[in-house]
Amino acid sequence: DHNGRKGFDAHVGDRGVKLSGGQRQRIAIARVMLKDAPILILDEATSALDSEAEAAIQENLYKLMQGKTVIAIAHRLSTIAAMDRLVVMDKGRIIEEGSHEELVAKGGLYAQLWQRQSGGFLLDDGPAESDAKATEMAAE
Repeated sequence: DHNGRKGFDAHVGDRGVKLSGGQRQRIAIARVMLKDAPILILDEATSALDSEAEAAIQENLYKLMQGKTVIAIAHRLSTIAAMDRLVVMDKGRIIEEGSHEELVAKGGLYAQLWQRQSGGFLLDDGPAESDAKATEMAAE
């Protein structure tokens, strides 16, 4: 805290108001791990964490999720890619469902978002044109 207290001695304020978003998120995840509930609802569980902290926590979350029903809301797809079944919603409607591999293979909205988030930020007019360009280049 601002008075130099560390660890369990630190004052976090009423309802954690003195904590950063990432600190609050780590505490919430720790509570989930201690509770060991059969159903987990995770809403943007790692959104306020840096990539290193997210990777470390994800590994433990995956262990925690084994044999449980998990409802996870995420915009960062790496958070949910390892789950058994993904449901993609757009404008309140289910538009795709399947495993990560199945959804990437379908080439729909999930595949487009995955490509953008995993480094595919090249602008193009869609998958069909990209495939045609790749075929053209391979033929040359």
